[in-house]
Amino acid sequence: MLYWALVFFIVAIIAAVFGFGGFAGAAATIAQVLFAIFVILLIVSLIAGLVQRGGTRGV
Repeated sequence: MLYWALVFFIVAIIAAVFGFGGFAGAAATIAQVLFAIFVILLIVSLIAGLVQRGGTRGV
């Protein structure tokens, strides 16, 4: 998913150089949404890892 966020981010940057249009705006929006989803999944993974690691420490 991070790969696709980066792809759409690069497309949005290239499109911004030529002026934001319909496709550039859509690419920028998709990149923002994918980046937000990636950040949320990263936070959930970190919390799950901390909880799991903390639970097995006493064994």
